[in-house]
Amino acid sequence: RSEVIPKSKQLKVLDLRLSDAGLYTCEYSSQIVRISLHVLKLTISLDGHFLPNEVPELTLMQNSPHPLSNLIITLFDSNNNIVNPKLSPDKTHEKYILQLKQLKATDSGTWMCHVRSDTPLINHNISFDVKVLGFQNPDLERKYATVDSTVTLSWCLNFQNIKWKEGFAAQLNWKQQKNATTHELLDFNITAQEKQHKTKKSSRFRFEILERGPEGIIAVKLPKVHFNHSGQYQCQLVYKGRYTQKEIELVVMKVSANPVGPLPRGAEMTLICQVSSPLPSNAHLRWERVNGTQMDIKRSKPQEAKVEVNVSAAGLWTCHLVEDNKEKISLNYLVEEAPSWIRYVVIGASIGGSVLLFGLVCLWIISGINWQRRRQRAKRMAQARQYLLENKTCQCQQ
Repeated sequence: RSEVIPKSKQLKVLDLRLSDAGLYTCEYSSQIVRISLHVLKLTISLDGHFLPNEVPELTLMQNSPHPLSNLIITLFDSNNNIVNPKLSPDKTHEKYILQLKQLKATDSGTWMCHVRSDTPLINHNISFDVKVLGFQNPDLERKYATVDSTVTLSWCLNFQNIKWKEGFAAQLNWKQQKNATTHELLDFNITAQEKQHKTKKSSRFRFEILERGPEGIIAVKLPKVHFNHSGQYQCQLVYKGRYTQKEIELVVMKVSANPVGPLPRGAEMTLICQVSSPLPSNAHLRWERVNGTQMDIKRSKPQEAKVEVNVSAAGLWTCHLVEDNKEKISLNYLVEEAPSWIRYVVIGASIGGSVLLFGLVCLWIISGINWQRRRQRAKRMAQARQYLLENKTCQCQQ
């Protein structure tokens, strides 16, 4: 592992190890030169490959032919900010263990360990890579969609940005509610060569895997959203038995009317706007009539999932989902006025129904009376037969 450079007479040691520390002597003619080699070795746990919230551990070791000195260690993260680790040196100053903070995906990059000592004089920088596999935006997202619309859900991974060269697996899961059964929709593997292999797992509802687009993005499209497609869509990354995950909550909105159909003159109907899950405190539902007044606006109460408005006239109504004073999605409902002949049909049907009901009641009463008479006649005939059997009937005179 060593060689002498002929021109400069320098000794070159390759693949330096802690055991290479020591006193090196060079003799040339009558001259003797001695050089003391002090070796530092820095290692990082898990080979520098982490998932979010994991805590790295650095181990700094030194070896020298002289008594080991107390090292002053300063750490800098990938943004050149000083990091204050939990330091655990041993009494011999041979090994220093540094426990860092919980990592985020944004901590990926080249870190620097600055080592300093006065005796012997040491002022040395050791760089090392920290790679945190995760999502570029790890926070929970909430996506809004209306019934029958098209929505795309996407997760942006950082494995290309941080030059992650290890293979890992992932899967996409869905559950409608927090404690509901989890259904696996998709799983995929990404090799060390960054080749993706995706497999569709569920046929519970129709969705498409978007193959084209920026690398590092996992995306699925729901071409026609149903109300029961709402819920939590979770993308989970798995690396060597450890995992990290991110959720997108899909909230679906629909509108309906009770009763359904055209609105007869003088009648009322209730318009219903609802979402699939309770809204956060900074969001609400709002019904409003197009070209209407302030009297035609109805808002939902805080954290409610439904708002209703009573309508007595035809017109176009719109339900808005508002979050942070911004309209996210909207749905229209057209209340149509029933033709005048329908009113007479309804009146006629009501009168006809009443007459039919009266006739049925009368028929029931008459049937009841006839049944009572038949019952009494049958009773008298039974009594007559009983008298005949007991020979208590009168005989005719000769």
